[in-house]
Amino acid sequence: MRTPSLVTAGLLLGIFMAAIDNTIVATAMGTIVGDLGNYDQFVWVTAAYMVAMMAGMPIYGKLSDMYGRKRFFLFGLIVFVLGSILCGLANSMSQLIGYRVIQGIGGGALMPIAFTIIFDIFPPEKRGKMTGLIGAVFGVSSVFGPLMGAFITETLSWHWIFYINVPIGAVALYLIARHYKETLEPQKQKIDWLGASTLVIAVVCLMFALELGGEAYSWTSPSLISLFGFAFAAFIVFIFAERRAEEPIISFWMFKRRLFATSQIIAFIYGSTFVVLAIFIPIFVQAVFGGSASSAGTTLMPMMIGSVVGSMTGGLLQTRIPFRTMMIFSAVCFLTGMSLLATMTPEISRVMLGVYMFLAGIGVGFSFSLLPAASINNLPKRYRGSANSTNSFLRSFGMTVGIAIFGTIQTVTFSNRMRESITDVEADGVALDPQELFTPEGRAQIPEDALATITATMSDSITFIFTLALIPISLALITTFFMGGDKVETSKDLKKERLSE
Repeated sequence: MRTPSLVTAGLLLGIFMAAIDNTIVATAMGTIVGDLGNYDQFVWVTAAYMVAMMAGMPIYGKLSDMYGRKRFFLFGLIVFVLGSILCGLANSMSQLIGYRVIQGIGGGALMPIAFTIIFDIFPPEKRGKMTGLIGAVFGVSSVFGPLMGAFITETLSWHWIFYINVPIGAVALYLIARHYKETLEPQKQKIDWLGASTLVIAVVCLMFALELGGEAYSWTSPSLISLFGFAFAAFIVFIFAERRAEEPIISFWMFKRRLFATSQIIAFIYGSTFVVLAIFIPIFVQAVFGGSASSAGTTLMPMMIGSVVGSMTGGLLQTRIPFRTMMIFSAVCFLTGMSLLATMTPEISRVMLGVYMFLAGIGVGFSFSLLPAASINNLPKRYRGSANSTNSFLRSFGMTVGIAIFGTIQTVTFSNRMRESITDVEADGVALDPQELFTPEGRAQIPEDALATITATMSDSITFIFTLALIPISLALITTFFMGGDKVETSKDLKKERLSE
């Protein structure tokens, strides 16, 4: 096997660990809470990881441009694996939350730097295939995570959802350390400490506000308002700092490039709406169909297959077809799939649900390979890390915003519509606890008529979310028309340009 292939394998393993982490942990959360207790703190297990990961993404990207990719990718791997070991050893919820922060610090380096390394080691004509492969891994992890989490938790214990990262990380560490020969020359420059610190403060405050709002605290609570206020103030200071820094963490001049700016907008929108698929389809299957957690995860398979097909296709075609053309096709598929999912009813067949999800998955899959490539396209090596980390950051940030907004709307919608049906439900002596829908024992205790009312209400609240998601997806479709006619230039293209000159 050639060295670039070994390096790619190491990068794929690193990305797989970072991308699968949240979904695999979410599946095991019920068991973790049952073992460690402190139910009121479980939301911090996810929030701590996401905050640490996202705060580090732009900083790692810039540092990798200044001092090289290899050292920071290896640092991310080591810290992530160390955090995983500690998480597996945690014997209290507080310890687990603290160790998840360590995991997140490492995870923030893996995904953006991996994409950048691909662009450094492969010529333009091969980058599409490689980025498509990495995008496919990202798509697979989003669906495979819940299945893997359920299997490991049931057969071993929840501790092993963290320990499984140790052998994977060790192999990735060996492959990158042994076979990746970096060609980027480090450039010692002044580090933008003010920009880095204010960015971390802004991201941490905003992420905690979004993660905790509506669950741990009400949206109008002083704590949430203070977090949003601190985030806004820190972001304003960050903007002023970046405009005056010699080497800013995020170079605002890149947003003057049409392809880069539109790619970031689309990445944010796709992140915020893709999460609707990953979260609410399993809820629909369990609460409306009465399926198990495993069957809910299996239902996501068509979306996973579609995202892999879309990612690989987008990667292979990006040297032949402009980004704009492919992203228009992507947005149309995504919009069509989500429009069809918005028509779901409790009577929908599993086959039709799978078809709708496959179509939406294809649309999302194109973005996994195309948007990172578009962000870096025609940029010098010294800016690729920063550009790619910005794209990864905005997609992840979009997912967090999507979870907060759509999750809150669905909860409020379900509660309000249940109140409208409360007379009928009370007549049957049913407690209005939606958690009863997720277990066979709970559903068995609900009278048939009342169960039909509750499942119909749950179905309506979820399809309402899919309908709302059509608004941002439509904005993404409009944005694709402004991407311009750029495509990845191959070595042959560059030779032709030189000859014509």
